[in-house]
Amino acid sequence: MSFRDIELKPEYRSRLDNVIRDFYNPVLKQAVIYKRTVGFFSSSALLSLTAGICGLIENNGTIQIIASPRLSAEDIDAINDGIRRRDEVIKEALLRELREPKGKFEEARLNLLSNLIAAGRLDIKIAFLEDDNTIGMFHEKLGLMYDYDGNIIAFSGSMNESANAFTTNYEAIDVFASWTQDADRVYIKQSAFNAMWEDYEPSIKVMNFPDVSKEIMRRYRVNDRIDTSLDVEEFGYDIALVDDCAVLSGPMIPAHVHMRPYQIDAIEAWTKQNYVGIFDMATGTGKTYTALAAIAQLYADMNQNLAVIIICPYQHLVEQWKEDILAFGMKPIVCYSASSQKNWRERLKTAVTSFNLGVQEHFCMVSTNATFSISYVQDLMLKLKGNVVLVVDEAHNFGAENLSKTLLPHIPYRLALSATIDRHGDPEGTQTLYNYFGNKCIEYTLKDAIDNDMLTPYYYHPVPVSLSEEELGFYLDLTAKIRKNVHADKDGRVKLSEYAKMLLIKRARIVAGAVEKIGTLKDLMQDYKDDNQILVYCGATTMHDVDYQEGKPPIDEARQVDIVAGMLGNDLGMRVTKFTSEENADERERIKANFAEGTHLQVLVAIRCLDEGVNIPSIKTAFIMASSTNPKEYVQRRGRVLRKFTGKRHAEIFDFITLPISLDQVTEYDSDVIDSVKSLAKREIVRIKDFAAIAENPFDSDALIAEIQRSYNIESDTMLGEEEEYV
Repeated sequence: MSFRDIELKPEYRSRLDNVIRDFYNPVLKQAVIYKRTVGFFSSSALLSLTAGICGLIENNGTIQIIASPRLSAEDIDAINDGIRRRDEVIKEALLRELREPKGKFEEARLNLLSNLIAAGRLDIKIAFLEDDNTIGMFHEKLGLMYDYDGNIIAFSGSMNESANAFTTNYEAIDVFASWTQDADRVYIKQSAFNAMWEDYEPSIKVMNFPDVSKEIMRRYRVNDRIDTSLDVEEFGYDIALVDDCAVLSGPMIPAHVHMRPYQIDAIEAWTKQNYVGIFDMATGTGKTYTALAAIAQLYADMNQNLAVIIICPYQHLVEQWKEDILAFGMKPIVCYSASSQKNWRERLKTAVTSFNLGVQEHFCMVSTNATFSISYVQDLMLKLKGNVVLVVDEAHNFGAENLSKTLLPHIPYRLALSATIDRHGDPEGTQTLYNYFGNKCIEYTLKDAIDNDMLTPYYYHPVPVSLSEEELGFYLDLTAKIRKNVHADKDGRVKLSEYAKMLLIKRARIVAGAVEKIGTLKDLMQDYKDDNQILVYCGATTMHDVDYQEGKPPIDEARQVDIVAGMLGNDLGMRVTKFTSEENADERERIKANFAEGTHLQVLVAIRCLDEGVNIPSIKTAFIMASSTNPKEYVQRRGRVLRKFTGKRHAEIFDFITLPISLDQVTEYDSDVIDSVKSLAKREIVRIKDFAAIAENPFDSDALIAEIQRSYNIESDTMLGEEEEYV
């Protein structure tokens, strides 16, 4: 879900609306960053901040608070007359506002804030007016929330930061959204907050008071528990949907979710195909919501008798699905090794048994591919009877022989989701998918998504680089070995031995790790040194080592990602961080939030993130060094760069085109050498044409394509033969 799926009112009034339930809870449940100015700093102000933030906490979100000290007339006179130091007076004023909590809920909420400070997820700064050495009061009331997709909701108005503001007083807030006609107002408020936070707003002084944060933790920290059940306990609102005892109604489309026409068409086509089929939808076009809405339709058609099995490749995707599943009225059994539901095996066994006996009419499980494949789960799935639907995300993975064996034939209702259902170089695996899931119900392409404003338009810049002499030698040697291990079957289809497949991986790493890419990137980045929200996407390779395995670089080798990060940070002085498998989930979310904000972090240097379903919609400029000729990979990567984000009018993609021999040196090589490497040049041309076709600058690549064709003696209308996909 995102902010765009929430039905917002332009105004909330405390006597007409339940502001916590109707505004704070649903918005903060989807938020990852919360920025707030709260007027006067006090215990009551701190307590007010906790209303509705449980969802934000579940999202590993961060909070930035600007408050004003409550200075007495004597305090101000003492500062202005130079009797006492400003900072000393302000610190004393802040500390005297820290009152003892009243009751268990206040104690628990202040403990929560203390632990958020300790974890580095809550930062408080103090603001006051300072003009001509005269101190005044800062009292702006402003709030900003950001979701994963970079959408922003801003609010302002009379709402005070106290319990009475929500219950007793007559208060009002105005609400503005970045994806509406109010976008300019949102950006103005965002700029105002950021200017204050960084302390460059004229006449307003903003400072850290670390001693005050320490005192908050000393005074209010009872234990180290970050409790996300407070809102449910105190207000009775199920906002974070983390209570295992929560009773949900079963699959249904939430009132605030509105399906788009192409999503409705897809569901209708699936229904007409007897609830089997494929949703072939570009990244960022709402596959998850479409699938969940299809489940809701099937549930209604089956008279509310349905078992739901949802499978996706990675643990973080399971957690993303979990949030959306909850929103659609289902309480999932979350199945994978590190699941927070430690008893998921017993829960799944009980659910299957109860469903088969008719004691339970509905249950839902969501699992990783790996967990779905284990014998314990497979045995349980084989026992399932009746109305069962299997939904597989990134379903192209199940064309692989090991996973295809887990696709259970007795399950009557099936739905595959993928932006790239056709498996590159694996017609048998592709046919397996169509045999099991049936025909496509929808084909919604990247072009469709861009044309319909679902994804961001982009400019495409192919960047030619070439292999060094040493790299070319390795490439030619591996190509010769691959050719000896490729043969045609009786039907004329190309077959590769397992050894050939291993050699192909080695050769691909040579292409991905070409040394020339580093210097070329450095030259290109000169024009972006002062920009932000830049992604450099590296290959999972070291420099000069074709036997590299991710996570295990040899002592005398350096990973491409490390070399790039060091070059950008040390040589160009850019603010850089790596985004790899080495960072845990919490670290990843903090990096994404800082990256989206754009002030403290300019560049992400990443491996694999675009292939793993990680959403970083704030990317404006992408340098893709991990050259791939596999459409499954490069289509996914492109789609993730094109996700919508606040203020992002278009994206720029620099695609490193790796040629075996530089264009100005091709004529120096014998024809047999050229023939051995020509297929790589052809495969790179295919990708250039694919990227350029729907770019904003489709003709800018024509000259490079023509030059490659001329240099390598490739006819303009030449198609890749099946064998050339590999050799």
